[in-house]
Amino acid sequence: MLAAALTIAGSDPSGGAGIQADLKTFHQFGVYGEAVITLLTVQNTRHVMRVEVMEADLVRQQIEAVVTDIPPAAVKTGALGNAQVVSTVAQWAQHAKAPIIVDPVMISKHGARLLSPEAQQILKHQLIPHAFLVTPNLPEAEALTGQKNPEKAAEHLLKLGCRAVLIKGGHAEGEPTDLFHDRAGVLSVTDTGRGMAQEELKKLGAFRPSDLGRHDMPGMGLGLALVEKLASKCGARLTLTSTEGSGTRAEIAFSLKLPEA
Repeated sequence: MLAAALTIAGSDPSGGAGIQADLKTFHQFGVYGEAVITLLTVQNTRHVMRVEVMEADLVRQQIEAVVTDIPPAAVKTGALGNAQVVSTVAQWAQHAKAPIIVDPVMISKHGARLLSPEAQQILKHQLIPHAFLVTPNLPEAEALTGQKNPEKAAEHLLKLGCRAVLIKGGHAEGEPTDLFHDRAGVLSVTDTGRGMAQEELKKLGAFRPSDLGRHDMPGMGLGLALVEKLASKCGARLTLTSTEGSGTRAEIAFSLKLPEA
């Protein structure tokens, strides 16, 4: 039986983001995907024309229907839309039995705002404290913490109560660097854009190449990959490769343990 992962997020009819992208990724990693829709968008690859947020009670009913029938082994949240929906998800998160990965989506890739300032504060103080992992990009990390420095922003988020933070560096100038921070220390992982060859991946040993998926897109964060690993393995051990200088490889391994049931 396949392990299940639940995405609580918005719909992108063009398929490039939101629940559509999450479900594709779940499938790629051999995980049964479930979805709770928080908002509908009218958009394509160029523009966002309209956003309609679901009623909070409808979101709550979707969550209850899914988790009472097919309990997920991991949960990922995306665009939540407004203060009422964020509050509803946060209330459920207090008693959730699966680790929750919070992607604090605030602005679409086209620049449309997807979260009000009021909802942002509820997300920060009511949802993030229950997160196993928070995965903001650089602008989102700054908006949540007021810190431009990624490491200081991660420290701020950890103080809110989440277990770990992964700040995605795709908006940075030059080579994007993802920063992972938990209470044990900090890792910086730079994506050179060249990807990893299959033979290199085989040497890492922690995962098979098919487990890691593709990391040859500049700035691609690791949040989704962690969701699938948490759901399918009920734990995660992640080996990352960074490149320093001209071709020097450094391999860094770290482990994530699920919270006690």
